[in-house]
This record gives sequence, C-alpha cells and structure tokens, in this order.
Amino acid sequence: MIVTVTPNPSVDRTATLEHFRRGDVLRATSTRLDPGGKGVNVARALAAAGTPTVALLPAGGPEGDRLAALLAPEGVPVVAVPIAGATRSNIALVEPDGTTTKVNEPGPELSSFELAALEARAALLAARAEWLVCCGSLPLGVPSDFYARLVRVAREAGAKVAVDASGEALAAACAAGPDLVKPNLDELVELAGHPLPRLGDVLDFCRALVGGGVGAVLVSLGADGALLVDQVDAWHARAEPTEVRSTVGAGDAALAGFLHAGACGERALLAAVAFGAAAVALEGSRMPKDVRTDGVRRTDVDESLNLSGAAAWTPN
Repeated sequence: MIVTVTPNPSVDRTATLEHFRRGDVLRATSTRLDPGGKGVNVARALAAAGTPTVALLPAGGPEGDRLAALLAPEGVPVVAVPIAGATRSNIALVEPDGTTTKVNEPGPELSSFELAALEARAALLAARAEWLVCCGSLPLGVPSDFYARLVRVAREAGAKVAVDASGEALAAACAAGPDLVKPNLDELVELAGHPLPRLGDVLDFCRALVGGGVGAVLVSLGADGALLVDQVDAWHARAEPTEVRSTVGAGDAALAGFLHAGACGERALLAAVAFGAAAVALEGSRMPKDVRTDGVRRTDVDESLNLSGAAAWTPN
C-alpha cells in the first residue's frame, strides 16, 4: 500500500477560457470541480492504475466534506484528521493552448494538537505501508521540518519515503535522507540556489543530493521529459509531443506512475513520463487511466542539452 500525506489539500475549480486578459470580464466555456492537493492527486492516479493507496489529510468545513465526497467515486480511501479551520479552495484558469494560471488559497492554520494528530496517524499508516508519500505546500502552523520528521517516522515504521515539496520544506526533507524526492525544475533550481540551464547542471546537482543521503531524485522537466538519478546510474526520458489541455497535476501523475511501476530504474522512469504526458492531455486536474509507455523513449543523458523550462534563479 502507498499512503499519501497532503497537509494542505483543496477543492479545485478549473475554468476553461477562450482568452485571458487582465481586467476583462472573463467568460468560461466550461468548468469542472476536482479534489486537489499534490498528495491527493498522487493517490487518485495510483487508484486509477489499480495500486492500493490511502490519502491522509486534514479536513474541515464544508469544503472538507466536499473533498471526501469527490474522492469517493474515484476509489480513493480517505483518512481525514478533523480540523477547526476550513479546507481551502483553489481556482485554475486554462487558456486554449493549455497555459494555466492558478490562484491558490493559503489554507487553514493547523493547531499544534491537529498537527500532532496528523503526524500520529501518519505513523500508524506507515507501519502497514510500503511507501509514505509526503506532498505539497505546508499550511500555516506547520513547521518547515514537518516532512523531515515524517521521514524519520516512516523509517522507524519500516516504510520508504518520497517527498514532493519546495522551498524550506524540501531542503529540510533532503537533509533527513528520504528514499526519493521529486522536484520540478523550478523547485530544484530554488533548492540549488543557482541556475541550472543545462541537463548536465541538473545531473550534477542531483548527484550531489544522492551523495548527501537522498536515495534517488526524479526531476520533471516539462517538455524535456524527466531525469532520474539514483546511487547506480542516471536516465533521461521524453514523451512524444501531445496537445496540452492543462498542466495542473501533471507532476503528481508522474510521481504516481513512478511508484506504480516499482519506483526503481528505467522502467519506472518511462512510466513517470507516460503518466505526466497523459495528464497534460486531460482537462482540469483529472488523473489518467490505462496509461501506456509506447510514446515514451529513453534518451542518452546529453549533459550539453539546454533546458526549455525555467533555469533562472531569483534569490529570496
């Protein structure tokens, strides 16, 4: 079983627009409502692929009830920790070419009691799980070392740990030595503290993370595919170009594909890229089903490759 932990879940409303102009009255051509939050999306994709999973999350208010109701038809078991605050709502605006603008609420503040309850439930679930997957932003009241603490909790329970986070939370988690981290290029650049314009730069920094105690690094590179670096080797893979309808949740789908395929080596990397590519072809934050790797190819790790994604770094 794979347990996902999402400290700041959401209910996501996606509106598809004919055009986007600041200051205009924008009329949506379609809207949809999905359960949201990075760990929630990972659990949705795993459930769609037939991998046993449980989504652990704090939930409060009407949106907390709605989140559980949205997950039920997708076959995702939910373990909800009740909180006094209300689960957040997010809005995504999608243009015809797939460009997505997101407005994310900060989410409720968790009390020390609520946070302790979430950590205790994670420990119980980790004791009967293969993986504990810690994903997403941390709400108010949650210290930046929360995922690092969950790394130690899961290790004591005998589970492996994957972390998909950013900023201080990712840095603290890496120092704790998780089995897997899955940043995108922006998040990796922020963690490095300097630009990573070429694939070789990304490779070198990932090797430094592995040398520092991280088991493996899976970096999603957008149109440039994904790079996997572990203690044995490095692999790069790309998918065939596809029509982009929404980029929301694509990285979460990639992590789910990697875990679904065994979380190790070339086969898992190909699945990760296939899941991510399938997700961007769907509207909103829908998760793909019946994913095939036919359209994904492994390529040589060309260290001179200039990456098309963000490679700039802006200090805080």
